[in-house]
Amino acid sequence: MADHFLFECMDCRQRYTGDKGTIYLCKSCSSGQVAGEPPRGALKTLYDYDSIIKRIKGFDTLQKNAYTDILPVKTAESYPPLRIGNTPLYPFKVMNGTTLPYHLFIKDDSQNPTFSYKDRASALVSAYAKENGIDTIVAASTGNAGSSIAGICASQGQKAVVLVPHTAPEAKVSQIMMYGAQILPVKGTYDQAFDLSIALSEKYGWFNRNTGYNPLTIEGKKTAAFELFDQMQGKTIDRIFVSVGDGVIISGIYKGFEDLVKLGFLEKVPVIVAVQAEKSDNLVRNMDSDTFEAKASDTLADSISVDVPRNFYMAKRFLLDYEGEWISVSDDEIMKAASVMARNTGIFAEPAAAAAYAGLLRYERDDKLPAGSNNVVMSTGSGLKDLKALRGAIQVPEAIEPTLQALEKVVRSK
Repeated sequence: MADHFLFECMDCRQRYTGDKGTIYLCKSCSSGQVAGEPPRGALKTLYDYDSIIKRIKGFDTLQKNAYTDILPVKTAESYPPLRIGNTPLYPFKVMNGTTLPYHLFIKDDSQNPTFSYKDRASALVSAYAKENGIDTIVAASTGNAGSSIAGICASQGQKAVVLVPHTAPEAKVSQIMMYGAQILPVKGTYDQAFDLSIALSEKYGWFNRNTGYNPLTIEGKKTAAFELFDQMQGKTIDRIFVSVGDGVIISGIYKGFEDLVKLGFLEKVPVIVAVQAEKSDNLVRNMDSDTFEAKASDTLADSISVDVPRNFYMAKRFLLDYEGEWISVSDDEIMKAASVMARNTGIFAEPAAAAAYAGLLRYERDDKLPAGSNNVVMSTGSGLKDLKALRGAIQVPEAIEPTLQALEKVVRSK
């Protein structure tokens, strides 16, 4: 494990020792929290980078140790027995029959055990809980984080309690229940479920997995950056497109590349593009403002449908500090992107995951992808997570008579 780690507040820079019990937000900054605004006092994990550099022999050492040299866990044996991370990075040269002038890579995190990127965070939270004798983990979720922590806890013999808004997709709710977690549907929004989960955590002492609240979620999600560094085999990444809701995945990817720079493996952090749905753009819409204004979300991309992005201030800081970019796309663009991805790559992405590819397609349309540039799309969840949202994009043919003649009429018409 890392010899020593600290938590640093992204707002006031106050530091907290990382091995002195459970801590979520900066005590000073979070105490003045204003209702309706993103939480203040998000914590970033810092390490003794000089010590790590002296101890490891190269990037291979980090891989061999499952990156525990730069993660807040003691040993890789604390992780769930499932294969988490190490997801494939696929190159594609042709889309819709046309050779692309740029290089496209899609990292398919639907290959994780519960079929979403969220397993990276859940695995680290679970491992930390295991090492610290915590047997119950609580989370609020629109579906993916909930099914993730439910599945990971099932593999570790831990108890999961998951709060979901009553509008959560049936497939995700079913997945949570099949893993044996206690599910608590809330007649309200994701943000209300989030606040209730914190209240439960405070009352019963349960470990809270909430995205953007527990700093370990950032550390779990940064591992994709390490994998991209390895999988690109020395190629420069020009842009990485990431779907954004609360802002935790993009913050995690930024944190991973920042760690690689501090360890001397990279010279600079790649340009990362935050992509939000136009009908839930509460992060990108507030990027150029000194104040925060929330608008009610109404996008079909439920996994990134968030009124108050819980990791807004950290994501904003990363985007500004590393000259990132941001964009919003329509639900129609998202559905088109999901269809293009599926038909051309065989990757079936849920709408929230397809938003990232929709962002790339917008850049392509606006001639913002230089010829020969390397562009990565993070596909964060399986389309099987939310089949209801995809119904408008497909039309099931009418049944025909069970005869060869009837079949031939249909085949010849195509």
